[in-house]
Amino acid sequence: MSTDGRRPASPDEEILGTKRRAVQATRTEAERIERIVHELEAGFSALRDLGPAVTIFGSARTPPDDPEYEQARAVARRLGEAGFAIITGGGPGVMEAANRGGRDAGVRSVGLNIELPFEQAPNPYQDTALQFHYFFTRKLMFVRYATAFVVFPGGYGTLDELFEALVLEQTDKIRDFPIVLVGTTFWRELGEWVRGRLVDDRFIAADDPRLLLVTDDPDEIVRTICDCAARHENVGGATSG
Repeated sequence: MSTDGRRPASPDEEILGTKRRAVQATRTEAERIERIVHELEAGFSALRDLGPAVTIFGSARTPPDDPEYEQARAVARRLGEAGFAIITGGGPGVMEAANRGGRDAGVRSVGLNIELPFEQAPNPYQDTALQFHYFFTRKLMFVRYATAFVVFPGGYGTLDELFEALVLEQTDKIRDFPIVLVGTTFWRELGEWVRGRLVDDRFIAADDPRLLLVTDDPDEIVRTICDCAARHENVGGATSG
């Protein structure tokens, strides 16, 4: 293992930076693969019987006295009352609010926590708390066990999850998967840019913006996700395993 560079701050930095000699290699390739397999197996085992669920994203920096915190808690509670478990990134802010809303509704509240050198700290409203070292193993769990994404205002991490879901939906890696943006004021300019730049410049198809629903209405959020779940049941239900 290399002693060049500095010690990595996280396993993601360790695996991504060592080939450029930016950080020291602290594990062998075999050890990295073993850890990746362990994270996947642990996630599959813990969430195998989760049932219908919705993943909710948003800023870790949203304080409890912010209206968006209460909105996220209320939306998660409404989705829980409709029969959906709640999945979040397990941290503070909107993630905490959504886990709390799932707890309010009495449904399973899942947190997919990530090891970070700053900001991420597990919130106390998780019934199932999984710890991930790698972003890419965690991202798989967000999608695999969800029937929809609900995305509140947030930063780079929130946008990363949003656009990854859009790519998966656009390329039919996932299908009939609602992606709901909550906060019409916050998301308005993004929608205008998608329609006015990406569509006009023919970087995406003219109907690709339909993959996004932007709303402030909890009833519309729940109705959209429930309608999609009903369609899935009508074509044979969820696939086990």
